[in-house]
Amino acid sequence: MTTGVAVAVTPASASVENLDADPAFALHRGGKIEIRSTVPVRDADDLALAYTPGVARVCTAIADRPALADDYTWVSNVVAVVSDGTAVLGLGDIGPSAAMPVMEGKALLFKEFAGVDAVPLCLDCTDVDALVETVARLAPSFGGINLEDISAPRCFEIEDRLRDLLDIPVFHDDQHGTAIVVLAALRNAARLTGRPLGDLRAVVAGAGASGVAVTRILLEAGIGDIAVSDSKGMIYEGREGLNPVKEALARDTNRAGRTGSTEEALEGADVFVGLSGSTVPEAAIASMAPDAIVFALSNPTPEVHPDVAGRHVRVVATGRSDFPNQINNVLAFPGVFRGALDVRATTITENMKVAAADALAGVVGDDLSATYVIPSPFDERVAPAVTAAVAAQAREDGVARR
Repeated sequence: MTTGVAVAVTPASASVENLDADPAFALHRGGKIEIRSTVPVRDADDLALAYTPGVARVCTAIADRPALADDYTWVSNVVAVVSDGTAVLGLGDIGPSAAMPVMEGKALLFKEFAGVDAVPLCLDCTDVDALVETVARLAPSFGGINLEDISAPRCFEIEDRLRDLLDIPVFHDDQHGTAIVVLAALRNAARLTGRPLGDLRAVVAGAGASGVAVTRILLEAGIGDIAVSDSKGMIYEGREGLNPVKEALARDTNRAGRTGSTEEALEGADVFVGLSGSTVPEAAIASMAPDAIVFALSNPTPEVHPDVAGRHVRVVATGRSDFPNQINNVLAFPGVFRGALDVRATTITENMKVAAADALAGVVGDDLSATYVIPSPFDERVAPAVTAAVAAQAREDGVARR
């Protein structure tokens, strides 16, 4: 999940009393979400309708016609936020219990930004088969599955298998939420510089979940050329030691066959997208093409400081809230799920993701500037625009059930 919040590590020896002196701990005490009833239970008549015997009539009807669960239970408006705690924010593999505050936060954002109910589920298993089986068995209780903070490359297989197994949306936000917002911001940055995406050459640093998804959505959107690097340098066909995900990237990217470092690939490039946690020297940014675009998205420390990059390029974006152009997943996932749930979509297609990005880019409109290529998460136009675009595209793609 891309956020603009730096993480402070609290000593394990700190007492509960001392912890509550920190406003972050004070806010989290007791958790950030709760479940509330939507109907009154004031007397025996209410109880008889909400529970037995009235509930039996509803159960029997659903047993005969399972699709009625969408109308007569909460399923059509609830998402499971699922993590195994193996790739949490910038903290890494901290386990399911420590991941819960983040998953609660994700559920909070679902509700606040799009009115979607969400349940955080932190699973005490990391085996791919076990994760897939567990989520699949839980699926009848939910209208969608949001996978979160699961390490790569496992996350790719888990999502693919669940998409094949389930007839509800499955969405790994670390991949696709980031990708949607990057595409939206890049569309506007390209518009600001007077160039179509097809004229741009991009370099993506990082071949994890978000790096792969960003690359895939930019290919889908028609980027001119794109190359991806990992900790060993550029990914290209024939490079030894590539896993299947990177082998597929090598086939589909890097038409020029660049084999050096990220810094070497940046010479003359139009776009840099950093999703690696690495550092890129100022000289490499200075070597980029005129009117270049830099999205330095690692948190809390971008690959290059925005002020440094700004000396050499036209547009700079980060994942932080204290600089302009924050690439934040909350711009995407609430509206994406709201739109998918509203039409009871069976999946989230690539076209739906691109439609979400286009709608998000459109919110900026004529106010476009170098410091405003992406709207604020608090812009009330964002979620409705993304919701409408995703719902319309689901119908066009034939995956909507209403």
